[in-house]
Amino acid sequence: MGLLSGISGNVIVLGLVSFLTDVSSEMIYPLLPLFVATLPGGSAAFLGVIEGLAETTASLLKLVSGSYSDRVRSRKGLVLAGYGVSSLARPLIALAASPLGVLLVRVADRVGKGVRTSPRDALIADSTPPDQRGKAFGFHRSMDHAGAVVGPLLATAALYLLANDLRKVFWLAGIPGILAVVLIIFKLREIPRQTVTLSPVKKLLPASLPHGPIRGYLVILLLFTLGNSSDVFLLLKAGQSGMSASKVALLWTAFHVVKMLATMPFGALSDRIGRKKVIICGWIVYALSYAGFALASSQLQIWCVFLFYGIFYGLTEGVEKAFVADLAPEEQRGTVFGWFNLAIGVGSLPASIIFGAIWTWGSPAAAFCFGASLAAVAALLLFLLPLNAAIANEENKHA
Repeated sequence: MGLLSGISGNVIVLGLVSFLTDVSSEMIYPLLPLFVATLPGGSAAFLGVIEGLAETTASLLKLVSGSYSDRVRSRKGLVLAGYGVSSLARPLIALAASPLGVLLVRVADRVGKGVRTSPRDALIADSTPPDQRGKAFGFHRSMDHAGAVVGPLLATAALYLLANDLRKVFWLAGIPGILAVVLIIFKLREIPRQTVTLSPVKKLLPASLPHGPIRGYLVILLLFTLGNSSDVFLLLKAGQSGMSASKVALLWTAFHVVKMLATMPFGALSDRIGRKKVIICGWIVYALSYAGFALASSQLQIWCVFLFYGIFYGLTEGVEKAFVADLAPEEQRGTVFGWFNLAIGVGSLPASIIFGAIWTWGSPAAAFCFGASLAAVAALLLFLLPLNAAIANEENKHA
């Protein structure tokens, strides 16, 4: 019970929902490139279009849904709608006869993600005392990572039992998604709060970002994100070292295990010593990891750096969301989470383009050094960021 002390029933339910949803998603996502390649007209370029459009759609909707959730009484309704759309759409990839069909399903899946993410994060904050938010968000992310470990393992077993029939695996992936929706319907509860009465049109328009340190934090986060390229480049680095496909898959699983184990303890640590300190440590770990990838050449070195890099996620994923909840006015919590998610989404696409360009026309080492440098600058700027008096006192009380 000690492990879950301070974590509300809502947070446990949403953790289980994320676990089941990620199991469902990760039964499909690693197989998607293989599946698209079997379709007429399928190519790596079109796969990039699919993922680019899907993630851009999700990023924009996170802002709209977060702001909207502040203006209606039920965040649960948006969470249910988002998970419901994704859970129903995701297995329909099994029906796709062309890359366009895959595109439509992936966009529908990401529409669901865009609708649910910011209201869900706001609901976690609504359901948690301020001094337990780091642990709560850390628990939620740990459950998400646990799903990312279990999903590919289930997909591997299903492929073995179903004679490598990808479409049947996609149908089976719908089961945990449906269980997640059932959990939301019967176990998730709404948290009463004040809302502002607006016209239906104004409710749908995104609200502006509140004044205060949250603006500075999101600008710094955007800078960090521009150096935070897709982890697919790390897998490419591992492959270029001579690592076999099976070893790369094992490395990727071990990486998710590190993330799963690290996220909740570091989230709880941020409740005791302050969010900003933990995030800065995480960004420093990122900088050191990317510097390590720039220098690593042997498979053993890459394994060590890769697993060390997993600690970065433990230090930042849940803690960054808890920090946003601390900085956000209570009545604008969904809006601020929307802007937070948008900042990450807007920065992620150019980050990978820039990194890939430096890798191609410069060198892999130069690309990793670029990412390390931006992380170091962002950590310094966050250290210098002034906070309002209440949060500053909370951050410094254990200094």
